[in-house]
Amino acid sequence: MSDTRYVIDEMSVKDTWRVFRMMAELVEGFDELSKIGPAVSIFGTARATPSDPVYILAETIAKKLAEKGFAVITGGGPGVMEAGNKGALAAGGTSVGLNIILPNEQGPNPFQTKSLDFRYFFLRKLMFVKYAVAFVILPGGFGSLDELFEALTLIQTKKIQRFPLFLVDSKFWTPMIDWLKAEVVTRGYLSLDELNLLTIIDDPDELVDHIAWCENEKCYLSPEGLMGRSKQKGEEPMI
Repeated sequence: MSDTRYVIDEMSVKDTWRVFRMMAELVEGFDELSKIGPAVSIFGTARATPSDPVYILAETIAKKLAEKGFAVITGGGPGVMEAGNKGALAAGGTSVGLNIILPNEQGPNPFQTKSLDFRYFFLRKLMFVKYAVAFVILPGGFGSLDELFEALTLIQTKKIQRFPLFLVDSKFWTPMIDWLKAEVVTRGYLSLDELNLLTIIDDPDELVDHIAWCENEKCYLSPEGLMGRSKQKGEEPMI
């Protein structure tokens, strides 16, 4: 019993000190990212090589965003993250990497103008969301899906504004949307209006145009969000 008590006490002390480490990451993140201006968070696989079409697409989108004056935020690693930082840097823009400290992982990519290191995933995800006016999700695995649904849930529950959220590459994302409609919406677990928080898109120029329009019009302050633009043009929802 006494041994168990010592273990519990030791865990409590360590947890207390972790709070200070978390606070340090929060303060640094808030201080650094509050200065970058309107930003777009880009998510996608870490496993794409520079010759991969997904890598090239991410680099193109980031470059076009930077040319429009947007900062680009990525997870700071390889693959799509590297491509996003590379594209933003090539256009002379602000290229932010929110790096996560993991065992046996590659270090930060070399294309960052502002680099922050995080030990805790939940604090890193907070920074992705807090300073972005739009989210761009390219094909990826568990990490990309986690970041997608994290942002989507915050928008759905009105914890953040209705910022536009784009799924890039219709061939990759359409089967997931079809499943959500067939199973989740049909069972009443999700409404079509909530599903319309997502926009599937393929054209980088169209994507950047939507983001620039939304930022100029502050569309995220409207209950309709980006869908307001479609209604103005008499178009169908984009999903």
